[in-house]
Amino acid sequence: MSIQVSPSPIPNSNATTLTSTLLDRDAYLTELLNQVTASKSEGWLQQLRDRAGNWVRHSVLPTTRDEEWRFTDLSPLRQVKFNNVETRNFASLQPHFLPEAANSRLVFVNGVYAPELSAVSGLPDGVVVSNLAQTLHVTSLQSRVQQYLAQAEGALEVFTALNTAGITDVAVVWVPKNVVVETPIHLVFVAAGEEPIICQPRCLVVAESGSQVSLVEEYVAGNMPSQQQVYFTNVVTEIWIEDNAQVNHTRVEWDGTEAFHVGKTAVTQARYSRYTCNAVTLGGKISRHNLEILQTGEQTETTLNGLTMIGGNQLADTHSAIALNHPYGMSQQLHKTIVGDRAHAVFNGKIFVPKPAQLTDAAQLNRNLLLSSKARVDTKPQLEITADNVKCAHGATVSQLEDDEIFYLQSRGIDQESARNLLINAFAAEIINHIPLSSLREKLTQTVNSYQSITND
Repeated sequence: MSIQVSPSPIPNSNATTLTSTLLDRDAYLTELLNQVTASKSEGWLQQLRDRAGNWVRHSVLPTTRDEEWRFTDLSPLRQVKFNNVETRNFASLQPHFLPEAANSRLVFVNGVYAPELSAVSGLPDGVVVSNLAQTLHVTSLQSRVQQYLAQAEGALEVFTALNTAGITDVAVVWVPKNVVVETPIHLVFVAAGEEPIICQPRCLVVAESGSQVSLVEEYVAGNMPSQQQVYFTNVVTEIWIEDNAQVNHTRVEWDGTEAFHVGKTAVTQARYSRYTCNAVTLGGKISRHNLEILQTGEQTETTLNGLTMIGGNQLADTHSAIALNHPYGMSQQLHKTIVGDRAHAVFNGKIFVPKPAQLTDAAQLNRNLLLSSKARVDTKPQLEITADNVKCAHGATVSQLEDDEIFYLQSRGIDQESARNLLINAFAAEIINHIPLSSLREKLTQTVNSYQSITND
């Protein structure tokens, strides 16, 4: 399920003078590694970082010659020199704060915990929502954090290893056994800086057996008045769901139109657990989300809803992989894209049903709406089944707005532009309506409404 990058000879770090031209990918990766490992940690965390750094030194950046990156060209990334800096110079984040999570919010700026922007007083006793340093003061969690951090499947994928090599801070959400958290927990990750920066947020979520929690994870540009800020967000989120626990996860990527975003969400589900993900991708010059689910017990349920809405020259790539390795597993996936202008959307969804996974029920559907003749989508739903008593289905559709549907609405007194907007909103609403927070649903609906201006040829 993980993306394996073939090792290469150790690059010469002395030859990494960055310019605005395209660099050798080995040298570029080495420069990124040097940036993120400039600071040091202590003890087991530094050992973890060192192991990941050694792996990165023997890896290379993927190119379009690698099957998993065939449609996503990272050459524009290699034209930018990024710095790893800490800054607090950004516009107000108030518009991003959710009223439902006024006292259950954790904010990180360029990957570093910002306590003055966070508020966690509204959580039940025993629930830990904090950064790594404070979490390690909880004696009962010290060894368990070490047990879970950077242990999920796919840890050796090159961008994941790069993140691990540079870990300095982590957003930690820990829900004890049988605790139900009624208030949604809001994790806000901000990228801000006057110059191109690389930031590497990290998130660890553990839901112990019988617990329930709802998460909202957002990625935003700190310089909100200007969407032209150049930065690179390389994020890893690990979610561990123990027996009979439930996690409802909403992930929204609002990055600026000149940003680069590579995200990994690795979810490990024990038996009888339930995981729902509502992932929305809106921003970024080039964005990639790898969503990987590993079911480790029987009667486990996974529901994935996704919406990508892009225009201009954006490229948004969603790769998902679900491994149902045990009997009576269930997965439902619906991913939608709305693509305008010259934008390019990619969807690659894999479902693995090996022989032990008898009586599995798995369905996957990718629906794409093209609003421009120059818009492009590449879709590749995949099912790999060796079990013989299962119920599985997958499919993909690519369409445009239908003239007869617009005509029908016009015949009811609606002008053409409003008719187009109504159809686009209805297409997106099937995903947005699954998001449990009303304020976020309203905000996303407004974003869809404002999207019309970038959907012409």
